[in-house]
Amino acid sequence: MEYPIVKTLHVISSTLLFGTGIGSAFYMLLASRQTDATIAHFVARRVVWADWLFTTPAIVVQPITGIYLVQVAGFPWTAPWLLGSIALYLIAGACWLPVVWIQIRMRDLAEHAANRHQPLPAQYQTLFRIWFALGIPAFLALVVVFYLMVTKPM
Repeated sequence: MEYPIVKTLHVISSTLLFGTGIGSAFYMLLASRQTDATIAHFVARRVVWADWLFTTPAIVVQPITGIYLVQVAGFPWTAPWLLGSIALYLIAGACWLPVVWIQIRMRDLAEHAANRHQPLPAQYQTLFRIWFALGIPAFLALVVVFYLMVTKPM
């Protein structure tokens, strides 16, 4: 009975991780393509909050439930699909860590500009480009992880 519950938690947390990432990228893209610092601050503040509320717990739950599922199902740790999934998950995580700092900095820059009724500064746009660029390999890595988890090709 535990296995289906843990598998459900694994699927839900992966969905939250993936969905929050796509939603955050979509809204940050829309907010950052204009110069209204008030809108950018509103969105960036909520993206930072969503990361702490959804992404961070999902990042913790994924390996815990994944390890359990591998152990109980008896999958070999040397299976290519599993090694690939782990490597891609780590790549996505390596992209996410700087993104956390960047989006906090973007939020603060937008707040500073909004409080002074100024447009977004150039530094905000530079950080956004880096933030977005880091999101691309993270997104692609997670798409492939989904594929590997579902199909488990040998």
